[in-house]
Amino acid sequence: MDVAGAAARVEPRQARGGAWWRENSKEAYNSGLDALARALQNWLDSKQGKRKGRVVGFPRRKTKHRTRSACRFTTGAIRIEPDRHHVVLPRIGRIRTHESTRKLARRLEAGTARILSATISCTADRWYVSFAVEVQCRSPEPRGVGGVVGVDVGIRHLAVLSTGQVVANPRPLDQTQRRLRRLQRQLARRCGPRAPDGTRRTPSNGWKQTRRRLGRTHARVANLRCDGLHKLTSDLASSHDVVVVEHLNVSGMLRNRRLARHIADAGWGELRRQLGYKTAWAGSRLVQADAFYPSSKTCSACGAVKAKLPLSARVFHCEACGLRIDRDMNAACNLAALVKDVVAGSGPETVNARGGDARPGLAGLTPAKREPRASRMLG
Repeated sequence: MDVAGAAARVEPRQARGGAWWRENSKEAYNSGLDALARALQNWLDSKQGKRKGRVVGFPRRKTKHRTRSACRFTTGAIRIEPDRHHVVLPRIGRIRTHESTRKLARRLEAGTARILSATISCTADRWYVSFAVEVQCRSPEPRGVGGVVGVDVGIRHLAVLSTGQVVANPRPLDQTQRRLRRLQRQLARRCGPRAPDGTRRTPSNGWKQTRRRLGRTHARVANLRCDGLHKLTSDLASSHDVVVVEHLNVSGMLRNRRLARHIADAGWGELRRQLGYKTAWAGSRLVQADAFYPSSKTCSACGAVKAKLPLSARVFHCEACGLRIDRDMNAACNLAALVKDVVAGSGPETVNARGGDARPGLAGLTPAKREPRASRMLG
């Protein structure tokens, strides 16, 4: 199955379809074919061991009821209007934006940016247009004034820094659980698209209204989480030269049914992803400790390592030197001390996959974040 075959099967439908084919932009069909081609390529690369990460399955069909409505425009009239509140898109024409486009317009006028594509998408009954832009910028020079900071993420606190700062966890999903439960019960009582016997039927207006309210509530939770993560990562990347975090196996932690919802609500994986590109923008460096580095079990004063440390123990007590310190603060201090054993490189980068010692003070243990081999992925 290839893109040419998929495109060939569309032609007879065009002949039978009627007027709807020409009413839509060609990009609406090209976006689907492009997504199919990329999905098939990812599946093939994963099957042959060329793609890192988890195994990618064969692409499945999408329906309009369970996917986000989106379309990407790559050709035609795509521009920002001078009034900073209108954009022009192919076939759609001139539309007004709720937010100002002055930041992008200034770069376009100065010639330091070029629009590559525009994507129209719908989230919780709100339509968004996002631009893929090629921007010319100079690589920032390391400032050398912020120092090193260790960041220990958690559930009780979103992040504890080695500088002593504690960032509270907003827990947007937990704060909205009561409203979500009420809306979900209300949605279950309404006449939905599926009858009790499984047959399809026309949903009621009340079901549609409740479904929109539920979608807006979920979108608000996601926006609150994203806002908190962006503020934290921007401050870390701009205020410090080196940011040290732990490479946690978040997908594996989500299998814990007691903590899965709280871990997903914190957004640890998104925090690490944002630090990856924001440190490059700010001229700082991101260092990732190995997933098996005992940051919580190691004493930040003498380097002694505990054999076991349960989650219920919130205060770290070292029997060797008598240190008593908060568990998360001790882990953040150990992460900050880890950077002295990382080989310094040129420019913003992370620890190499098979280099560096992530267990300082423990002779003979070379940790390193190891990438899965092709044979291991295929097996």
